[in-house]
Amino acid sequence: MEHTKYKILLVDDEEDILEFLSYNLRKAGYIVATANNGRDAIILANQDVPHLILMDIMMPKMDGIETCEEIRFNPKMQDTIIAFLTARGEDYSQIAGFEAGADDYITKPIKPKVLLSRIKALLKRYGKQTDSSKEGENIIDISNLIINKEKHLVTVDGKEVSFPRKEYELLLLMSTHPGIVITRNEIFLKIWGDDVIVGDRTIDVHIRKLREKIGNNHIKTIKGVGYKFVE
Repeated sequence: MEHTKYKILLVDDEEDILEFLSYNLRKAGYIVATANNGRDAIILANQDVPHLILMDIMMPKMDGIETCEEIRFNPKMQDTIIAFLTARGEDYSQIAGFEAGADDYITKPIKPKVLLSRIKALLKRYGKQTDSSKEGENIIDISNLIINKEKHLVTVDGKEVSFPRKEYELLLLMSTHPGIVITRNEIFLKIWGDDVIVGDRTIDVHIRKLREKIGNNHIKTIKGVGYKFVE
């Protein structure tokens, strides 16, 4: 798909930022829609599913974290990439963003050329799943965990559990390689790609969320190396 066909939804409560970003993205050939709060963003995204949502965190009516969480539970936007563009650079803010299901976290201010480069890198990941999602049968049945890869459906102890896209991809990667130690670097490359910049704590956040949902017994930490999935 050529980048001119990609649809980007910009969400920010500052009009001058929306105008500045819209101008640069349209100039680069993207189709751009804008919203100045989370509620309007969700409505627009439902009407015309974007490939990428670039969103501030601090906004009226519904902040970026809440908006991201709601979007991540919408099956229509399973493949939509979400990146936060915000002046808040504290660790807790980044962690909250990744816990909500964001794919990247970009700190303001940022030069247009750098932002366009980051967007291009993110969009390379659109619609892609990890190689592990294509391996083996469509059903993974391990102890209390059942994964239907065709339907993107996960049940834990007989109950359906929702997973944001990156959590789901990480779960697939690990569950299709039981007993094998997967290094942190391998996880970064397979889930985020070497052209996407994420913080060092990103994997820790996603592993913790997986453990909360599927139980602590399935994922074993190999100190200083990575993680291993236990059946």
